[in-house]
Amino acid sequence: MRIAGIDARRDDVLKRLRRVEGQVRGLRRLVEQDTYCIDVLTQVSATTKALQSFALTMMDDHLHSCVADAIAQGGDQAQDKIAEASQIIARMVRA
Repeated sequence: MRIAGIDARRDDVLKRLRRVEGQVRGLRRLVEQDTYCIDVLTQVSATTKALQSFALTMMDDHLHSCVADAIAQGGDQAQDKIAEASQIIARMVRA
């Protein structure tokens, strides 16, 4: 499956995901080493911010490609894409 609109920034997106993956592995190591809770939580916060940044990049690409294309075509597809984007934004805000 191709992620629409992401082609131009694919390398950046993959780099972000590798960074998050490394942060999660680092969290596991911290727990395995019985690191002080506050230090672990600090790393959890950094990992969460990295995931949020990734999600915002994906949302930006989705809005500028999938949603923009659907709006240009008009009709029910445009309304469906707008509703879909609104739902995921609401889900992201609640998380």
